[in-house]
Amino acid sequence: MSEDNLIVVLVLFAALLHASWNALVKGGQDKLIVLATANFVGTVFGFVCIFVLPFPDSAAWPYLIASAIFHTGYYFYLLNAYEHGDLSQVYPLARGTAPLLISIGAWIFAGETITVIGMFGVCLASFGIIALSFERGSPFNGKNHAVIPALVTSLWIAAYSITDGIGGRLAGNVFSYVVWLAFIDGIPIVLYTIHLRGSTEVFSYLRSRWVFGVLGGTFSLLAYGTVIYAMSLGAMGMVSAVRETSVIMAALIGIVWFKEKLTPIRVIAAIVVTLGVLLLKS
Repeated sequence: MSEDNLIVVLVLFAALLHASWNALVKGGQDKLIVLATANFVGTVFGFVCIFVLPFPDSAAWPYLIASAIFHTGYYFYLLNAYEHGDLSQVYPLARGTAPLLISIGAWIFAGETITVIGMFGVCLASFGIIALSFERGSPFNGKNHAVIPALVTSLWIAAYSITDGIGGRLAGNVFSYVVWLAFIDGIPIVLYTIHLRGSTEVFSYLRSRWVFGVLGGTFSLLAYGTVIYAMSLGAMGMVSAVRETSVIMAALIGIVWFKEKLTPIRVIAAIVVTLGVLLLKS
C-alpha cells in the first residue's frame, strides 16, 4: 500500500470514529457535560501515557500550548453555535470550510504545496460537506444566529490543525505529542464545566453515563490522534479534507441511528465528497 493510500485509510478510520463521537454528543441531553466528559477521559489517558512515551522535543512545546488554546476556543464557539441555532445546518459549514483554510494555512506556515488535481479534490470534498448546510434551506437567511459562530469555529479548526500538523512533526515522537496534547487540552473545558454546572452534577453524570463518557473520550482521542499522525506523513489540507468526511458519515449515522430521512442533498453531498476523496488519492 502506498503512503498516500495509507493516509487515506487511516483518516477515513479517524473520520468514522469522529462521526461516532458526534453521534454520542448529539444523543446527550447536556452537550457541555458530554464534551467535558470525553475530554476528561482524554486527560486521564494522556496523563498515564506521558510516563511511558518519551518527552516531546522542545521545538514542539510552543505548538502544544498554542494548540490547547486553539482547541479551547473551538470548544467554546462550538457550544455557542449549539446555543444560537440549528447546528445540524451550520456545523457542516464550519467543517466544510476548514480544509480550504488549512490548505492555505499549510502553504503559508509550512510551505506545503498541493497539485491542481489535489486542490480540486479538496474543493470538491469541502463543497460536498458544505452542501449539507442547505438541507433545510439556506443558512444565510439573516435569521440564523449560529452562522457566524460556525464560521469562527472553522477558523479555530484550521488554527489547531495547522499547529498540530507542524507540532507533531517537530516532537521527535508524534505519539508523545498526541498524549501530551490530550492531557493538556482537556483541562480548561473540564474546569469550566465544573465551574458552570457544579462538581456534583458533573460527577453524577460520570457515574450514571460513564460508558458513554469512556466511549466518547476513546473515539475522540483515537480519531484526532490518528489525524495528527497522518498529518506527520502527508499534506495537512488533504488529511483535513478526508477527515471532514466524518460530517457525511455522521449524516448517514443519523439516518440509521436517529431514523432521519435520506434526503437528495445528503445523497448528492456523499457523492461529491467521495469524488473529492478519490481525486485526493489519485
